Amino acid sequence: MDIANIASMMTEPGTLAAVFAAVACFATILTVALPAFQSDKLETRLKAVTDRREQLRRQSRAALNQKGLKQNEGSGFMKDTVDKLDLQKLLEDPGVKDKMVQAGLRGGGPVATFYFFRFALPFAFAAVAFFYVFVMKMIDGGPQMKVAIVVFAAAAGFYAPNLYLSNLAKKRQQSIMRAFPDALDMMLICVEAGMSIEMAFDRVGSEIAGVSTELAEELKLTNAELSYLQDRRDAYDNLAKRTNHPGVKSVCMALAQAERYGTPLGSSLRVMAKENRDLRIAEAEKKAAALPAKLTVPMIVFFLPVLFLVILGPAYIKFTEMEN
Repeated sequence: MDIANIASMMTEPGTLAAVFAAVACFATILTVALPAFQSDKLETRLKAVTDRREQLRRQSRAALNQKGLKQNEGSGFMKDTVDKLDLQKLLEDPGVKDKMVQAGLRGGGPVATFYFFRFALPFAFAAVAFFYVFVMKMIDGGPQMKVAIVVFAAAAGFYAPNLYLSNLAKKRQQSIMRAFPDALDMMLICVEAGMSIEMAFDRVGSEIAGVSTELAEELKLTNAELSYLQDRRDAYDNLAKRTNHPGVKSVCMALAQAERYGTPLGSSLRVMAKENRDLRIAEAEKKAAALPAKLTVPMIVFFLPVLFLVILGPAYIKFTEMEN
């Protein structure tokens, strides 16, 4: 078969129709089968993001554990006593877990310790009061008064753990708020320098640790929660609950709104930093205004007797010398 015959056969209408039909069939099969062999790029990217989030979560948890923030689940005699007597249900306090978090106590161990002392201290205080009142007879009075003293001691033992926990949370809050305005200023500098909010939390937490360990702990914990929580606003809400202070709550609300609506973080942090500095100044002015009233009793008890002694002492000495 020569070239002329091949050319004439290729130019025949039947041959051209067969070639076009074959090409169309191949293209149809390729179009239908190609998606089955292609990977879903969106699903792949989402899986990569999920894996990265899990990696960050593990790294954050490991860092927190190394820094001493590992939750104490509790064990030993106190934990066993609470579990056997079911004291958490018997002496249930709905707000104890929030108070524990605000005091910096995490896990089941501190909760078990709280309920153990809430159960044991009333008996201990009542036994001590009974010993001093009925055995040592250090208080004179009728039987009703002595029984009332024992009952009051038992009630004091029951509420003593709550009082201790409230004082611990208050001291921790004061430590956080002393350094919080400065931390906001540093966070503002970090954000305006181009850092993300996670990097800003991490850097400020490292820098502020020398001033307030409690605030550094909260910032590090918030940074860890931002890396693995599904909703980033939950991390800010948790920070506000752990600190329980209006200044921190307003900052967390501003950060959550910035995350939701895309508003600039720099302007929000600048306004919040100024408000928290004003709150700190107002708190200092309040303490200064209350100082004269607090000094009244010490001055009367300690200063006035010495002053009278200094003023009247020489006159009394001269008077005695004149009599002699």
